[in-house]
Amino acid sequence: MSTGTARVSALPSPDAVDTALTWLYAPGDRPDVVAKALRSGADVVLIDLEDAVAPERKRYARAATAELLAAPLSGPAAVHVRINALGGSASDADLRALAGLPGLDGLRLPKVGSAEEIDAVVRRLRSLGAGEAPALYALLESALGIENAYGVATADPAIRGIALGEADLKADLGMSDETALAWPRARVVVAARAAGLAPPAQSVFPDIRDADGLAASCLRGRALGFLGRTAIHPRQLPVIERAYLPTAHEVEAARETVAAAARDAGALALPDGRFVDAAVVAGARRVLALAERAAAPRHG
Repeated sequence: MSTGTARVSALPSPDAVDTALTWLYAPGDRPDVVAKALRSGADVVLIDLEDAVAPERKRYARAATAELLAAPLSGPAAVHVRINALGGSASDADLRALAGLPGLDGLRLPKVGSAEEIDAVVRRLRSLGAGEAPALYALLESALGIENAYGVATADPAIRGIALGEADLKADLGMSDETALAWPRARVVVAARAAGLAPPAQSVFPDIRDADGLAASCLRGRALGFLGRTAIHPRQLPVIERAYLPTAHEVEAARETVAAAARDAGALALPDGRFVDAAVVAGARRVLALAERAAAPRHG
Protein backbone atom coordinates (compact mmCIF):
# COMPACT_ATOMS: atom_id res chain seq x y z
CA MET A 1 0.00 0.00 0.00
CA SER A 2 1.17 3.51 -0.76
CA THR A 3 2.49 5.58 2.09
CA GLY A 4 1.33 8.76 0.33
CA THR A 5 4.69 10.51 0.54
CA ALA A 6 4.11 14.13 -0.44
CA ARG A 7 6.38 16.11 -2.71
CA VAL A 8 7.95 19.30 -1.44
CA SER A 9 5.68 22.31 -1.72
CA ALA A 10 8.26 24.50 -3.44
CA LEU A 11 8.01 23.30 -7.02
CA PRO A 12 11.14 23.07 -9.18
CA SER A 13 11.50 25.04 -12.36
CA PRO A 14 8.72 23.87 -14.70
CA ASP A 15 9.50 21.49 -17.54
CA ALA A 16 7.76 21.19 -20.90
CA VAL A 17 4.90 18.99 -19.70
CA ASP A 18 4.41 20.93 -16.45
CA THR A 19 3.68 24.02 -18.58
CA ALA A 20 1.58 22.22 -21.21
CA LEU A 21 -1.53 24.15 -22.17
CA THR A 22 -3.04 21.98 -24.89
CA TRP A 23 -3.76 18.26 -24.62
CA LEU A 24 -5.42 16.82 -27.74
CA TYR A 25 -7.28 13.51 -27.77
CA ALA A 26 -7.10 11.26 -30.83
CA PRO A 27 -8.76 7.83 -31.16
CA GLY A 28 -6.23 5.00 -31.20
CA ASP A 29 -8.07 3.13 -33.93
CA ARG A 30 -7.65 6.06 -36.35
CA PRO A 31 -3.94 6.28 -37.22
CA ASP A 32 -4.72 9.03 -39.75
CA VAL A 33 -6.29 11.17 -37.02
CA VAL A 34 -3.39 10.44 -34.66
CA ALA A 35 -0.94 11.55 -37.39
CA LYS A 36 -2.86 14.83 -37.81
CA ALA A 37 -2.88 15.34 -34.04
CA LEU A 38 0.89 14.95 -33.95
CA ARG A 39 1.14 17.79 -36.49
CA SER A 40 -1.48 19.99 -34.78
CA GLY A 41 0.86 21.90 -32.47
CA ALA A 42 -0.68 20.41 -29.32
CA ASP A 43 1.71 20.18 -26.39
CA VAL A 44 0.52 16.66 -25.59
CA VAL A 45 -1.23 14.21 -27.91
CA LEU A 46 -3.49 11.83 -25.98
CA ILE A 47 -4.00 8.61 -27.94
CA ASP A 48 -7.25 7.19 -26.60
CA LEU A 49 -7.82 3.46 -26.21
CA GLU A 50 -10.86 3.93 -23.96
CA ASP A 51 -14.04 5.91 -24.64
CA ALA A 52 -13.22 6.95 -28.22
CA VAL A 53 -12.79 3.35 -29.38
CA ALA A 54 -15.65 0.87 -29.91
CA PRO A 55 -15.22 -2.50 -28.13
CA GLU A 56 -14.70 -4.40 -31.38
CA ARG A 57 -11.96 -1.95 -32.40
CA LYS A 58 -9.92 -1.98 -29.19
CA ARG A 59 -7.56 -4.76 -30.24
CA TYR A 60 -6.74 -2.93 -33.45
CA ALA A 61 -6.34 0.39 -31.61
CA ARG A 62 -3.93 -1.20 -29.14
CA ALA A 63 -1.83 -2.81 -31.87
CA ALA A 64 -1.73 0.35 -34.00
CA THR A 65 -0.69 2.45 -31.00
CA ALA A 66 2.02 -0.01 -29.98
CA GLU A 67 3.37 -0.01 -33.53
CA LEU A 68 3.47 3.79 -33.61
CA LEU A 69 5.30 4.00 -30.26
CA ALA A 70 7.77 1.21 -30.96
CA ALA A 71 10.37 3.88 -31.78
CA PRO A 72 10.90 7.40 -30.43
CA LEU A 73 8.78 9.97 -32.25
CA SER A 74 10.18 13.18 -33.66
CA GLY A 75 8.33 16.40 -33.08
CA PRO A 76 7.54 18.76 -30.20
CA ALA A 77 4.49 16.98 -28.77
CA ALA A 78 4.67 14.57 -25.88
CA VAL A 79 2.66 11.41 -26.58
CA HIS A 80 0.48 9.91 -23.87
CA VAL A 81 -1.97 7.03 -24.07
CA ARG A 82 -5.25 6.77 -22.19
CA ILE A 83 -5.70 3.10 -21.43
CA ASN A 84 -8.95 1.31 -20.60
CA ALA A 85 -10.55 1.32 -17.16
CA LEU A 86 -8.22 -0.09 -14.52
CA GLY A 87 -8.62 -3.61 -13.23
CA GLY A 88 -10.05 -5.20 -16.35
CA SER A 89 -8.63 -7.42 -19.04
CA ALA A 90 -8.55 -4.57 -21.55
CA SER A 91 -6.38 -2.35 -19.37
CA ASP A 92 -4.00 -5.22 -18.65
CA ALA A 93 -3.70 -5.91 -22.36
CA ASP A 94 -2.97 -2.20 -22.87
CA LEU A 95 -0.20 -2.27 -20.26
CA ARG A 96 1.34 -5.40 -21.78
CA ALA A 97 1.35 -3.82 -25.23
CA LEU A 98 2.71 -0.44 -24.12
CA ALA A 99 5.16 -1.21 -21.29
CA GLY A 100 8.63 0.02 -22.06
CA LEU A 101 7.91 1.40 -25.54
CA PRO A 102 10.40 4.17 -26.41
CA GLY A 103 7.79 6.44 -28.00
CA LEU A 104 5.56 6.50 -24.92
CA ASP A 105 5.89 9.62 -22.75
CA GLY A 106 3.05 8.97 -20.35
CA LEU A 107 -0.04 6.96 -19.46
CA ARG A 108 -3.40 8.49 -18.67
CA LEU A 109 -5.29 6.30 -16.19
CA PRO A 110 -9.10 6.60 -16.31
CA LYS A 111 -11.59 6.29 -13.47
CA VAL A 112 -9.00 6.14 -10.69
CA GLY A 113 -10.61 5.76 -7.28
CA SER A 114 -7.72 5.12 -4.90
CA ALA A 115 -3.97 5.12 -4.37
CA GLU A 116 -4.06 1.33 -4.32
CA GLU A 117 -5.06 1.32 -7.98
CA ILE A 118 -1.99 3.39 -8.82
CA ASP A 119 0.17 0.98 -6.83
CA ALA A 120 -1.26 -1.92 -8.83
CA VAL A 121 -0.44 -0.23 -12.16
CA VAL A 122 3.12 0.50 -11.09
CA ARG A 123 3.63 -3.08 -9.90
CA ARG A 124 2.21 -4.45 -13.13
CA LEU A 125 4.47 -2.26 -15.27
CA ARG A 126 7.50 -3.42 -13.30
CA SER A 127 6.46 -7.04 -13.68
CA LEU A 128 6.35 -6.49 -17.43
CA GLY A 129 9.97 -5.37 -17.42
CA ALA A 130 9.22 -1.68 -17.97
CA GLY A 131 11.71 -0.64 -15.27
CA GLU A 132 10.70 2.74 -13.91
CA ALA A 133 7.06 3.50 -14.65
CA PRO A 134 6.40 6.18 -17.27
CA ALA A 135 4.78 9.44 -16.22
CA LEU A 136 1.29 8.64 -14.94
CA TYR A 137 -1.73 10.95 -15.03
CA ALA A 138 -4.80 9.96 -13.03
CA LEU A 139 -8.32 10.88 -14.09
CA LEU A 140 -10.75 11.29 -11.18
CA GLU A 141 -14.24 10.51 -12.46
CA SER A 142 -16.23 9.38 -9.41
CA ALA A 143 -17.17 10.48 -5.93
CA LEU A 144 -14.59 8.02 -4.53
CA GLY A 145 -11.87 9.45 -6.75
CA ILE A 146 -12.62 12.99 -5.57
CA GLU A 147 -12.61 11.93 -1.92
CA ASN A 148 -9.20 10.25 -2.43
CA ALA A 149 -7.69 12.96 -4.64
CA TYR A 150 -4.68 13.72 -2.44
CA GLY A 151 -3.94 10.04 -1.82
CA VAL A 152 -3.98 9.40 -5.56
CA ALA A 153 -1.79 12.44 -6.23
CA THR A 154 0.84 11.17 -3.78
CA ALA A 155 0.52 7.43 -4.47
CA ASP A 156 3.82 7.08 -6.34
CA PRO A 157 6.59 9.35 -7.68
CA ALA A 158 5.49 8.33 -11.19
CA ILE A 159 2.29 10.36 -10.76
CA ARG A 160 2.88 13.63 -12.62
CA GLY A 161 -0.66 14.94 -12.67
CA ILE A 162 -4.31 14.49 -11.77
CA ALA A 163 -7.38 15.80 -13.54
CA LEU A 164 -11.16 15.53 -13.60
CA GLY A 165 -13.22 13.44 -15.98
CA GLU A 166 -16.23 15.68 -15.71
CA ALA A 167 -18.75 13.84 -17.89
CA ASP A 168 -18.49 10.62 -15.88
CA LEU A 169 -18.32 12.53 -12.60
CA LYS A 170 -21.56 14.37 -13.37
CA ALA A 171 -23.23 11.06 -14.18
CA ASP A 172 -21.88 9.43 -11.01
CA LEU A 173 -23.17 12.25 -8.81
CA GLY A 174 -26.42 12.84 -10.71
CA MET A 175 -25.50 16.44 -11.44
CA SER A 176 -27.76 18.37 -13.81
CA ASP A 177 -26.06 21.76 -13.46
CA GLU A 178 -22.40 22.53 -14.15
CA THR A 179 -22.26 24.83 -11.12
CA ALA A 180 -22.34 21.67 -8.99
CA LEU A 181 -18.82 20.92 -10.26
CA ALA A 182 -17.36 23.90 -8.40
CA TRP A 183 -16.32 21.90 -5.35
CA PRO A 184 -14.81 18.90 -7.23
CA ARG A 185 -12.87 21.33 -9.42
CA ALA A 186 -11.49 23.17 -6.41
CA ARG A 187 -10.71 19.85 -4.74
CA VAL A 188 -8.56 18.58 -7.60
CA VAL A 189 -6.68 21.91 -7.87
CA VAL A 190 -5.94 21.91 -4.14
CA ALA A 191 -4.94 18.23 -4.10
CA ALA A 192 -2.53 18.72 -7.00
CA ARG A 193 -0.91 21.73 -5.34
CA ALA A 194 -0.67 20.00 -1.97
CA ALA A 195 1.07 17.07 -3.66
CA GLY A 196 3.56 19.35 -5.43
CA LEU A 197 2.16 18.56 -8.88
CA ALA A 198 1.58 20.97 -11.73
CA PRO A 199 -1.89 22.53 -11.82
CA PRO A 200 -4.43 20.21 -13.48
CA ALA A 201 -5.71 20.77 -16.98
CA GLN A 202 -9.41 21.40 -17.47
CA SER A 203 -11.67 18.68 -18.76
CA VAL A 204 -12.86 18.77 -22.38
CA PHE A 205 -15.34 21.34 -23.69
CA PRO A 206 -17.68 19.18 -25.79
CA ASP A 207 -19.02 21.73 -28.31
CA ILE A 208 -16.27 22.14 -30.92
CA ARG A 209 -18.26 24.87 -32.73
CA ASP A 210 -18.65 27.19 -29.73
CA ALA A 211 -15.31 29.02 -29.62
CA ASP A 212 -16.70 31.86 -27.49
CA GLY A 213 -18.11 29.44 -24.95
CA LEU A 214 -14.81 27.58 -24.83
CA ALA A 215 -12.86 30.80 -24.27
CA ALA A 216 -15.18 31.92 -21.48
CA SER A 217 -15.00 28.49 -19.84
CA CYS A 218 -11.19 28.52 -20.02
CA LEU A 219 -11.06 31.91 -18.32
CA ARG A 220 -13.25 30.59 -15.51
CA GLY A 221 -11.02 27.53 -15.21
CA ARG A 222 -7.90 29.69 -15.11
CA ALA A 223 -9.40 31.74 -12.28
CA LEU A 224 -9.97 28.49 -10.35
CA GLY A 225 -6.31 27.48 -10.68
CA PHE A 226 -6.34 25.15 -13.70
CA LEU A 227 -3.59 25.28 -16.30
CA GLY A 228 -4.50 24.44 -19.89
CA ARG A 229 -7.17 22.10 -21.18
CA THR A 230 -7.82 18.83 -22.96
CA ALA A 231 -9.36 19.17 -26.42
CA ILE A 232 -11.23 16.90 -28.80
CA HIS A 233 -10.57 18.88 -32.01
CA PRO A 234 -7.54 20.86 -33.27
CA ARG A 235 -9.68 23.98 -33.77
CA GLN A 236 -9.99 24.25 -29.98
CA LEU A 237 -6.22 24.47 -29.44
CA PRO A 238 -5.58 28.17 -30.24
CA VAL A 239 -8.59 29.22 -28.15
CA ILE A 240 -7.27 27.32 -25.14
CA GLU A 241 -3.76 28.66 -25.60
CA ARG A 242 -4.87 32.30 -25.88
CA ALA A 243 -6.97 31.98 -22.73
CA TYR A 244 -4.13 30.52 -20.69
CA LEU A 245 -1.14 32.55 -21.88
CA PRO A 246 -0.16 35.19 -19.30
CA THR A 247 -0.94 38.85 -19.91
CA ALA A 248 1.78 41.50 -20.24
CA HIS A 249 1.00 42.66 -16.70
CA GLU A 250 1.35 39.12 -15.34
CA VAL A 251 4.69 38.69 -17.12
CA GLU A 252 6.01 41.98 -15.71
CA ALA A 253 4.95 41.01 -12.19
CA ALA A 254 6.54 37.57 -12.56
CA ARG A 255 9.84 39.06 -13.71
CA GLU A 256 9.86 41.39 -10.73
CA THR A 257 9.15 38.48 -8.38
CA VAL A 258 11.90 36.25 -9.78
CA ALA A 259 14.40 39.11 -9.74
CA ALA A 260 13.57 39.90 -6.11
CA ALA A 261 13.96 36.24 -5.13
CA ALA A 262 17.37 36.16 -6.80
CA ARG A 263 18.50 39.12 -4.69
CA ASP A 264 17.15 37.93 -1.35
CA ALA A 265 16.67 34.38 -0.07
CA GLY A 266 13.55 33.52 1.88
CA ALA A 267 10.27 35.39 2.15
CA LEU A 268 10.16 39.10 1.36
CA ALA A 269 7.78 41.91 0.48
CA LEU A 270 7.99 43.74 -2.84
CA PRO A 271 7.71 47.55 -3.05
CA ASP A 272 4.04 47.31 -4.09
CA GLY A 273 3.24 45.33 -0.95
CA ARG A 274 3.05 41.86 -2.49
CA PHE A 275 4.43 39.13 -0.24
CA VAL A 276 6.80 36.69 -1.96
CA ASP A 277 7.69 33.20 -0.74
CA ALA A 278 8.84 29.98 -2.42
CA ALA A 279 5.38 29.08 -3.73
CA VAL A 280 4.90 32.55 -5.25
CA VAL A 281 8.33 32.35 -6.89
CA ALA A 282 7.52 28.92 -8.35
CA GLY A 283 4.31 30.34 -9.82
CA ALA A 284 6.21 33.30 -11.25
CA ARG A 285 8.69 31.00 -12.93
CA ARG A 286 5.84 29.08 -14.52
CA VAL A 287 4.39 32.35 -15.83
CA LEU A 288 7.72 33.21 -17.44
CA ALA A 289 8.01 29.74 -18.95
CA LEU A 290 4.55 30.14 -20.45
CA ALA A 291 5.36 33.64 -21.69
CA GLU A 292 8.07 32.25 -23.93
CA ARG A 293 5.32 30.59 -25.98
CA ALA A 294 3.71 33.94 -26.83
CA ALA A 295 6.60 34.96 -29.08
CA ALA A 296 6.13 31.87 -31.27
CA PRO A 297 2.55 30.54 -31.11
CA ARG A 298 2.21 26.88 -31.99
CA HIS A 299 -1.22 27.13 -33.61
CA GLY A 300 -2.67 29.04 -36.50
